[in-house]
Amino acid sequence: MRSAGVLISGLLVAAAGVSPAVAVGGQQLAEVHAVAETAPNWDDEAGGDANADDPAIWVRPDRPSASVVLGTLKNGGLTVFDLSGKELQHIATPPAPTPDAEAGRFNNVDLVTGTSVDGRRRDLAVVTDRGLDKLRVYSVDQRGADAGGKVLTDLTSPAAPLVFSKSADEVQDQRTAYGVATLQLGGQTIVAVTRRSETRIGLFRLIPDGHGKISYRPIRTLDFPATFRLRDGKTWSPCEEPGDRPQFEGMVFDRTTATLYAAQEDVGIWRVPLVGRSELVEKVREFGGPAAYDPETEECAPTGPAGPDAGKHLSADAEGLTIAYKHGVRTLYASSQGDSTFAAYRVDAHGLSYRAGFRISDGSAADGVQHSDGAAVTTQPLGARFPHGLLAVHDGENTPGDGEREGTNFKLVRLEQVP
Repeated sequence: MRSAGVLISGLLVAAAGVSPAVAVGGQQLAEVHAVAETAPNWDDEAGGDANADDPAIWVRPDRPSASVVLGTLKNGGLTVFDLSGKELQHIATPPAPTPDAEAGRFNNVDLVTGTSVDGRRRDLAVVTDRGLDKLRVYSVDQRGADAGGKVLTDLTSPAAPLVFSKSADEVQDQRTAYGVATLQLGGQTIVAVTRRSETRIGLFRLIPDGHGKISYRPIRTLDFPATFRLRDGKTWSPCEEPGDRPQFEGMVFDRTTATLYAAQEDVGIWRVPLVGRSELVEKVREFGGPAAYDPETEECAPTGPAGPDAGKHLSADAEGLTIAYKHGVRTLYASSQGDSTFAAYRVDAHGLSYRAGFRISDGSAADGVQHSDGAAVTTQPLGARFPHGLLAVHDGENTPGDGEREGTNFKLVRLEQVP
């Protein structure tokens, strides 16, 4: 039975001019629409191997309508666009260091505001370069969209170390920097980074290199399980491609408590305090269920029904996480990539409590969202287009397509439409 809170959310969404609910996975979910989107990105040679993944929102304090959104495009680099979805700046990935090595590949991005660099206040964008196993750091121009093609300036130190790999040869295994989340804590910038194909999260601190650029230094690493004990006493491991472990990607820091929330894609959401014990606070529907890897499709498929340990609200992969702060209430939004929906949770001292779910469907301004990876939210008013805040999300299947080309982009949603 749906709770009163979900029913009220549905009525509010209906009043905003969108469909009140849609049935997905046996649940009645609110249905919302994007009001703007970016141009399509094409993951082929003609399109520069651009594949959208993860957004981050920078808010201009004195003129919020000139705020910008950043988005990673993997091999296609990094894009910066305004609140209409128009691209302002494009940054290419670094080239391969040698002919037989991997080139740069920008996976995730997060922002930190008000950090001090050589005595100057700066807002920074931190990007994981999974191709080269580096963090890249960019300064954000305070003019935002008014800076045109010069919103971001590269501040990455030439001496920045490898994040996880011990050598250039190990980088080629591509068990490299993947997801990212930032936190301003005690005058320092803390960066959490996940490792691709592993169950490890590294904590780093941004540091000046003494030459006007920024590097980083490891603080410690956190390792998470790949095998879990079920209620019946048996053990279970999620199905993975041979040689891989159940990795993390989407993460967000709760800035009010310095607690990290991290999505282990085939497992669920972990609550990770900087001091203390980590806890799995939400599970995917596939948790505890049998599955087998199919080498032809390169996917895992269930081989039996879900068990009593399964979650209710997320279908693997659990992906992008972002937190909205308003009137003392914290709401975490999570991308349920497996069924192309999103779940909203109330964040409190005990972890997460489910509030409602929603789907971004086709509308008059933009198509809907499928298989979303990253997400970012702000509750700050951003002018007439987004008067109550913005939710920016990745769309893994942008339409209309172009024959067999794989198209992706980013969608922008008015926050008042979201439960």
